Amino acid sequence: MHPTAHDSDTLHWHASGATAPATVSERPPLTVGAVGNEIKRLRKLRGRTLEKLASQAGVSAGLLSQVERGQGNPSFNTLVQVAHALGIPVARLMAGEQISSPVVRRNERRRLNLGNNDDLVLAELLTARLDSALEAIRIVTEPGYSTENTPFVHDGEEFGIVLEGTHAVNVGGVHYVLEAGDSISYSSTIPHWYENPGDVTSVSLWVVTPPSF
Repeated sequence: MHPTAHDSDTLHWHASGATAPATVSERPPLTVGAVGNEIKRLRKLRGRTLEKLASQAGVSAGLLSQVERGQGNPSFNTLVQVAHALGIPVARLMAGEQISSPVVRRNERRRLNLGNNDDLVLAELLTARLDSALEAIRIVTEPGYSTENTPFVHDGEEFGIVLEGTHAVNVGGVHYVLEAGDSISYSSTIPHWYENPGDVTSVSLWVVTPPSF
């Protein structure tokens, strides 16, 4: 699940950077500098110039240079574009060091900032490895949450099941309202967006392949 390019969706960085998706546990907050260093490391590892990666990601070389130097406030979607140009899920840039165990404890879940109504949604990665063929995400949304203005389009497939409350999925213009126990699966290449149309908190589980975050 990653959105199309809307540069207004910004992350909230810590200090010289911001608090990027923090974990529930007491890991140090991720900074713009740490993300920039990882982008630069992966870019050089793949033998690409800054200009080449910027072109592949659809961003300006100046913006990418700023990100690599730990400057500015890059949007979530900018990082999505850069990560996909590098051939990795964006979580690899944003979630810090890899968890070595295949088990993710409740207090070790990585939190993701989706850049959409982030005061109304909590997204947590349930899979430990960031280089696997799929990822599982727990999504908690409050009434009024919607991504209608930033629909998602990407390669792969998605499966979702609602655990609590009501969660609606719009796939290619067809609106599906799901209650607890209902599930849905579809091709992620079809524009899709989500909302909580109910009046209570919604909890759902999503499996995405290949990983998009």
